[in-house]
Amino acid sequence: MAYRKLGVTTKHRKSMLSNMTIDLVMNESITTTETRAKEVRKFLDRMITYAKKDTLVNRRKILAFFKNDNEATKKVFELAKRYEDRKGGYTSILKLEERKGDGALLVLIKLV
Repeated sequence: MAYRKLGVTTKHRKSMLSNMTIDLVMNESITTTETRAKEVRKFLDRMITYAKKDTLVNRRKILAFFKNDNEATKKVFELAKRYEDRKGGYTSILKLEERKGDGALLVLIKLV
């Protein structure tokens, strides 16, 4: 799967995307830059799709990605029940404004 490097090291990128996905699951919306939101969307869609098929393997994949965060794992399984009939596209990205410091486009990513 192709991905954006986001200007950080591999370990930092994996950790950041995992943490942002956990925050999105727990709060159901976060504000971030457009490129990061597009990357987080990929991971969240994959986690919800795994949760739709509640098998031991999928549960372990989700737990591993969420760094053994049991609350986030329970919440993603609740979200999967909400999106049973939906084939994909669990998030929407709304453009907000440019950040003053570097001009990066800020967006609001939220669950549909």
